[in-house]
Amino acid sequence: MSPWNQIFEKHNLSNHDFKFPYYITSKEIKEVSKHFSRTMHADPRLLCSQTTRESRPSCFAENGLFLLPVSKYRFAIVNGEGYVDVKIPPTVEPSDYANVLDFELETSDVGDSEMQHIDFAFANGILQDFTQDNTLNLTIRGRKYCPKFEFKVGDCDIEAHSVQTEVDAGYEGRSQVVLLEGKNRNTTNTIIRQLYYPFRQWQSCTKKPVRSIFFEKRQGSYNLWEYEFLDVFDYNSITLKQFKQYKLTK
Repeated sequence: MSPWNQIFEKHNLSNHDFKFPYYITSKEIKEVSKHFSRTMHADPRLLCSQTTRESRPSCFAENGLFLLPVSKYRFAIVNGEGYVDVKIPPTVEPSDYANVLDFELETSDVGDSEMQHIDFAFANGILQDFTQDNTLNLTIRGRKYCPKFEFKVGDCDIEAHSVQTEVDAGYEGRSQVVLLEGKNRNTTNTIIRQLYYPFRQWQSCTKKPVRSIFFEKRQGSYNLWEYEFLDVFDYNSITLKQFKQYKLTK
């Protein structure tokens, strides 16, 4: 039996009314997982990293549940749609894009991280073209703790505070802030939290509009999806605003 199945059994979650979130702490998760020898089953941090629909344990998937951090050591098990599809529209063709640099970046080919692909796209003007903003400057990167904010998932009211968020790259321009969540692999869906929490955090820090972009390098092309939240306080109000696929030409 997996750690989460044991947690469900121990906390009698099969009988919980998921019209309301069920709150569980890292300590409670560790109390069960400590008996497992494999790190992926014993480490609460790894057990709580359910960033795609497919990465959820069966007891979550079968009951339409997903996990949200609500404080540093506390999580909410929530019923509803926790993920957003990340798809390339079938009618979209890659846009040939001329490199704005008059020399070749050699160091950008070393490694295969999300951040280096994002930095390469920024150096070549792809992000500026996508956002139509040449005033952008890299000002945000890494992990920070968010202030308190409230939101809804379906009919559930949730309050989060002091949750650690991470932005792969954030840029401030004259009239906007742009946040990027990056992947270096083919993605079909991602947890909305990775876009929503940083959006709420940085929205509280600036009066400028905050834009949320999902970035991915896939088979030689640079793909950017811009998502927006039609209702700031509604986790599920996420919608795709625009998508563009760039293919660099010499």
